[in-house]
Amino acid sequence: MELCDLTAHHLLSLLKTKEINAQQILDSISQRIKKVENQIKAFVRLDSNRFPVETINQHTITTSCEKILDGIPVAIKDNICTENFLTECCSQILQGFRPPYDATVITKLKEAGAIILAAKTNMDEFAFGSSTENSCFGPTRNPWDKTKVAGGSSGGSAAAVSASETILAIGSDTGGSIRQPACFCGVVGMKPTYGRVSRYGLIAFASSLDQIGPLAKDVHDCALLLQVIAGYDPKDSTTINIEVPNYIAALEKDIKGITIGIPKEYFVEGIDEEVKTIVYEAIEELKKLGATIKNVELKHTHYAVPVYYIIATAEASSNLARFDGVRYGLRLESENLISMYSKTRGRGFGAEVKRRILLGTFVLSHGYYDAYYLRAQKVRTLIKKDFEDVFKYVDCLVTPTSPTTAFAIGEKVNNPLQMYLSDIFTISANLAGVPAISLCCGFTKNKLPVGLQIIGKAFDEEMLFRVAHAYQMHTQWHKQKPPL
Repeated sequence: MELCDLTAHHLLSLLKTKEINAQQILDSISQRIKKVENQIKAFVRLDSNRFPVETINQHTITTSCEKILDGIPVAIKDNICTENFLTECCSQILQGFRPPYDATVITKLKEAGAIILAAKTNMDEFAFGSSTENSCFGPTRNPWDKTKVAGGSSGGSAAAVSASETILAIGSDTGGSIRQPACFCGVVGMKPTYGRVSRYGLIAFASSLDQIGPLAKDVHDCALLLQVIAGYDPKDSTTINIEVPNYIAALEKDIKGITIGIPKEYFVEGIDEEVKTIVYEAIEELKKLGATIKNVELKHTHYAVPVYYIIATAEASSNLARFDGVRYGLRLESENLISMYSKTRGRGFGAEVKRRILLGTFVLSHGYYDAYYLRAQKVRTLIKKDFEDVFKYVDCLVTPTSPTTAFAIGEKVNNPLQMYLSDIFTISANLAGVPAISLCCGFTKNKLPVGLQIIGKAFDEEMLFRVAHAYQMHTQWHKQKPPL
């Protein structure tokens, strides 16, 4: 097995005993990228002839093994700011944008000794999508089946981890954008509690929903990465000033005596039968490990998709107003200011971005604000209360991550509603602000990964790691590699 195929915690143990060095890890990653990147297209703006891969923080390649991620390569989604390094949200309108500062998560990764790869991962433009087909750089392909999507919007990050083109990756999750691609690519991805990780330096999609989170090969690595990036940040007023627990210690606990809720709303008509069977088998495994299984209700779940697409588009419309050709990115010269705005935004934004800006502007407009946006916020409160009520009786919830496995490239691109429904099981956690993790729990007859989602109480990521790690310790799904 190559070094690039190993987990971060395994590599860290080899670094500590000096059996390997950080340059060897980076060289292994470089060779894997050279071998498979043309098939997968997980990265953007990557010169395939320039190897070994350059890194943003070159000084960390000579590692001291004193820091938590010393010598471990991490790939970064293209909507997270890196100082003086292109960050374009895979959109033409941000063409050539080099942020003057690092996002807080980037600063924390550098302080932890991580090697940050100098090539951003592909994504749906401005994170608007569920398949990474909306990128101005073209789609990322699924390492398990290159005719399938990698999921979205963090498809590049998930595919890079799955294909061993990086050891760890960072994504962002607004309605499932970490968990759904993690599901499709057979890796582990977590959306932390809203306020657990700083959003400073994340180019905003929907500010009340966005959250940065980790993608990794296994639960241990996921916990390791969250340990680094979590915590209060005075630069982000939405972060909560509470102590970050020891997530690695949580992995040592078994799940005997905990109660897991199974919400019936997540096993409805429309879910793929193979997915349903495999998820139920995973629930049985958790039961064998000592957990108590309890059927529960989240009665407002069926409102989640319409509520999400009102709130998310409204916030997106507001956030994207700043991209006007005046201060940064694309600028098309014209005879007057209004014409310049119109031409720049018309050329710079893709079709899905325009669709969401128009929807968001409509629901915020005079005469429709109360009917749509205000009502959606009230229903969001009911969805949040559903979770609060059910967590009085259970320690966490288990559901499928997605109603299907990865779908074919192009299958849903002309049907926005079908594309939106692919996030039906992940959206509620964002609306409620609670943490959720996805991990592989099996494969279909077509050898495509199936995702198991575990949802927890606010700021109880420890419980999710505990349950997910216990499951992985007694199964082998996460050890399977795509046929590249």
